[in-house]
Amino acid sequence: MLTVVKNIKNQLKVSFLTVKYALIREMINKTTFLTNITFMILNDASFILQWIVLYALKDNVGGYTFNQVLLLWGIAAGTYGFSHFFFESAFNLSDTINNGKLDAFLVQPKNVLISTITMSISASAIGDLAYAYIMLFVFGFTIKNFLLFTLFCFTGSLIIVSIAIILGSLSFWFNKSDVIADTGNSLLTNFATYPDGIFKGITKILFYTILPLGYVAYMPVQILSSFNIKLFILVISITIMFITLAVITFYRGLRRYSSSNLMIART
Repeated sequence: MLTVVKNIKNQLKVSFLTVKYALIREMINKTTFLTNITFMILNDASFILQWIVLYALKDNVGGYTFNQVLLLWGIAAGTYGFSHFFFESAFNLSDTINNGKLDAFLVQPKNVLISTITMSISASAIGDLAYAYIMLFVFGFTIKNFLLFTLFCFTGSLIIVSIAIILGSLSFWFNKSDVIADTGNSLLTNFATYPDGIFKGITKILFYTILPLGYVAYMPVQILSSFNIKLFILVISITIMFITLAVITFYRGLRRYSSSNLMIART
């Protein structure tokens, strides 16, 4: 047991060091670094203007008040920020597999999956994180809200990263599966900022199954608006489930990589 704990601790330390050095590389050109962050905040903020206009005409949209929409945008931005800052490479997993780039990680005494998905960062994601907490302050800052908001941004990012891993791992079995991965990742990002009340029928069902936006953004908004322990436990449980599925899918696919893709990579 002590050995397992020690190995996990060492792997987390290595992963954080990887992220740290990636951030240092991004900060070499400070002007570009700060410009990317600033423009990401402005880009996120620009979309709120349409909601200001819309709520000037209506009291609520899809059952959401204006403050709840701001909170939804905050969680969506925070989820995107955490996932792309810490796990940017997860969204390029298909390319890593198809081009034999996993070879370098297979010969290292580190966890292959964690090392692969933390090898790069997106500096502009810091802007998303900053914007997320600005939205939290507008919604209403309390210690409880801050802790829950941070937790849900992180659980949401873990769900999105898990889906990216699952979709990216399809490349172990299928050629050109990167199209599926890119489409799935884009859908999660694009729909996360719209109140779920505007969706009906099969679309809404998809958001609580195949595309689990309900657990990434919608339920967290409900919990922050009015705490519900059952929904809280459900979000945590779904997060663990997707992480487990991602790990299983990746390592089952990795068996195929060692018997086929590596030979392609050597040619």
